[in-house]
Amino acid sequence: MNGQTIILSNPANRIRAHRLIEAAPDRAVLNVREANRSSDQNAKLWAMLSDVARAKPGGRVLTTENWKCLFMNAAGFNCTFVPALDGTGVVPLGFKSSRLNKAEFSDLIEAIYQFGAQHGVEWTDPAERKAA
Repeated sequence: MNGQTIILSNPANRIRAHRLIEAAPDRAVLNVREANRSSDQNAKLWAMLSDVARAKPGGRVLTTENWKCLFMNAAGFNCTFVPALDGTGVVPLGFKSSRLNKAEFSDLIEAIYQFGAQHGVEWTDPAERKAA
């Protein structure tokens, strides 16, 4: 039996999932979780991070990756920095945005909106300009 992924979006898929569970061999593994963030959410995140990085709020010149870690922390997700093995900087460790579900990802985007509003970030996406 190969791995199966089923989105529990309707009664027929739930029935199909029950059948797969009944037919599963002993010691099979089941993983039920919320859907991860969408590709649209991911694209929006990186566009917003680029806007923040270009704005250099408070004179901060940071990469989009570093801004992401700061916003993950601001949104309540644990992200820490440790010295690199070669001693030439720091490396972010901890929670990864790729593991966020859709609701958590929305919280992260809202944290960026809030920061952007407080620091005069100009959004390049017309939808963000209207929301701000």
